[in-house]
Amino acid sequence: MKTKILLVEDDPDFGMILKQYLELDEFDVTWFQNPEDIIPLLDSDFSFQIGILDIMMPNIDGFSLAKIILKEKPRFPLLFLTAKNQKIDRLTGLKMGADDYIAKPCDPEELILRIRNILKRSTLPSVETQLKIGDYILDSEKLLLSHPKGNVRLTIREKDLILYLLKYNHQTIKRDDILDNLWEANDYFSGRSLDVFISRLRKYFSDDPQIKIQSLRGIGFEIDFPKK
Repeated sequence: MKTKILLVEDDPDFGMILKQYLELDEFDVTWFQNPEDIIPLLDSDFSFQIGILDIMMPNIDGFSLAKIILKEKPRFPLLFLTAKNQKIDRLTGLKMGADDYIAKPCDPEELILRIRNILKRSTLPSVETQLKIGDYILDSEKLLLSHPKGNVRLTIREKDLILYLLKYNHQTIKRDDILDNLWEANDYFSGRSLDVFISRLRKYFSDDPQIKIQSLRGIGFEIDFPKK
């Protein structure tokens, strides 16, 4: 069965080219030029495996549409299309929980690779469904981080990063190793993306002072996840 992609792109020329290229690679693509047309689908016929959203769109921009989608489908993988060199757009998307971004005009082969990597991460089985981390419980199947003070719904990449850090608990982890293994890229924006995710994890785990994710300048991170 073909992977179903939700493509939201208001530019008719670029959208058509992208749709045709993805279909040549055996994806099943449903293309919307008007982001408002997505909203009615959230309560019914929403059987997509991944969404590709342009950021700059009329009526509803890509960020606003992503918030609407993730509110109803919190585990839905998203990839943003952003204008080249718009750094603030990229970082905003990552802070929202986007799985990846790619600048337009994009290399179709690179886009295909990023889509496949996101899909691969989203379908990886977890060795343990629930893990105790200090005062928290990580449910890797439901993408839920639970604490007596409240729960946090995780993105797939957030979950993968937590599991990777747990794998090297009480050790020093090199930034390059995280980027090579999880981001599969080691450039400026990947590094900034990693910093965004680390900051987010620190916030998520802030209710347990024993949990530490310490930055080591020029090296990486030192991790202390107590298991109670």
